[in-house]
Amino acid sequence: MMRITFVFLFAFLFMTPQSMRSQPNTRTIEIDKAEMAQRVRQEFLHAWNAYKQHAWGHDELKPLSKSYRNWHAVSLYMTPVDAMDTMSLMGLTNEAAETREFVVKNLSFDHDIEVKNFEIVIRLLGALLSNYQLTEDKRLLALADDLGTRLLPVFDSPTGMPYMYVNLKTGTVRGTVTNPAEIGTLLVEFGALSKLTGKPIYYDKAKRALVEVYNRRSSIGLVGTWINVETGAWTDSTSHISGCIDSYYEYLLKCWRLFDDKDCARMWRTSIEAVNKYLAHDATTGFWYARVDMFTGQRVETSFGALDAFFPAVLALSGDLDRAKRLQASCYKMWTAFGIEPEQLDYTTMKVTAGVYHLRPEIIESAYYLYHFTKESRYLEMGRVFLDNLVRYCKTDAGYAALQNVETKEKKDEMESFFLAETLKYLYLLFAPPETIDLTKVIFNTEAHPIRKTW
Repeated sequence: MMRITFVFLFAFLFMTPQSMRSQPNTRTIEIDKAEMAQRVRQEFLHAWNAYKQHAWGHDELKPLSKSYRNWHAVSLYMTPVDAMDTMSLMGLTNEAAETREFVVKNLSFDHDIEVKNFEIVIRLLGALLSNYQLTEDKRLLALADDLGTRLLPVFDSPTGMPYMYVNLKTGTVRGTVTNPAEIGTLLVEFGALSKLTGKPIYYDKAKRALVEVYNRRSSIGLVGTWINVETGAWTDSTSHISGCIDSYYEYLLKCWRLFDDKDCARMWRTSIEAVNKYLAHDATTGFWYARVDMFTGQRVETSFGALDAFFPAVLALSGDLDRAKRLQASCYKMWTAFGIEPEQLDYTTMKVTAGVYHLRPEIIESAYYLYHFTKESRYLEMGRVFLDNLVRYCKTDAGYAALQNVETKEKKDEMESFFLAETLKYLYLLFAPPETIDLTKVIFNTEAHPIRKTW
């Protein structure tokens, strides 16, 4: 048996009485969950140690050249901040503590740099809040509060929907055309920051942005891909569940659960009804969600990909296990067709239309949620396949590399921070003891940072 050491605080935060016994499945698969969790933990350490050796103090590791990439003129320590709570959940307490000390002593947002609000919120703000809850280190909350204040100017548009970019020192904003995901994927983080600091402005600004997108849905209840935050006019009327819209739906559900927000509950219910009515598509190759015109509901594209694979998790969390299972089966078919899932394919022909694989976590996240709610061993088997394929095709001497092409398996010199923050975290949690996280009290933000409801 694998023994995982947690400080008492972790046990207090994430304790759950749920049993580990699996329900019988049609095909019995013997998987040693403790052994698999340990394997994932070792792969995390392989990637993390490669970052420390070749990219320490920078945003990201470039695994093929054994060098680094920074997002801006100065590093915001994207990988260390993003990966900290994964270390804690895996029981790597010394690594987590050392990383936290480095971050609180060196991370500063007082820089004349322009950042993308959405990415900074989900990766850095979410991580700082999660690690504050895990450790009660008030220095992390102070950093989060400082960052939140510097990001607030993005909401100063005529509609209240945020601009895409903001300068952390001057507050200058730009990027008038943005999308529902970047507008609506802020309330978990800003809402938690509001509750933890007692400053209502954070919740109010982020919630207004979410509501403003919803209020501009079409008469049949759908949103489009691109919208102008100054005029409120849609510039692309394609509706789907993929990138640019995806986490907008995720946060309607999660903000209802995390904050007991009745408006979010109402918006989720009407939105998912429209999505299931107009986007769901029973094709000969499986059950999928298509792209349609937001005003007519007419199907315009049969495209699906790695980012869309988050949706079984959301469906499962909402209680719709039937659709969640069917969609996850299609996602798994997409993965196994090439050994690794492509960024995008045409699901009617199963032909790749965008062959890159960025080490994305979404299909693993969905397997984790489905196993949590069903205890069906098929999802453990999926996890084993995901890990085996990642090791086979993406592992390098220095961490893990994305794939330029899933058909040729040509590697790409890239290991984004979410590989440590999300991909390996969800893979670990799939096999870890169920008391590691209590999903009745914890909501994961879209970067897999656990936020606990303490209010």
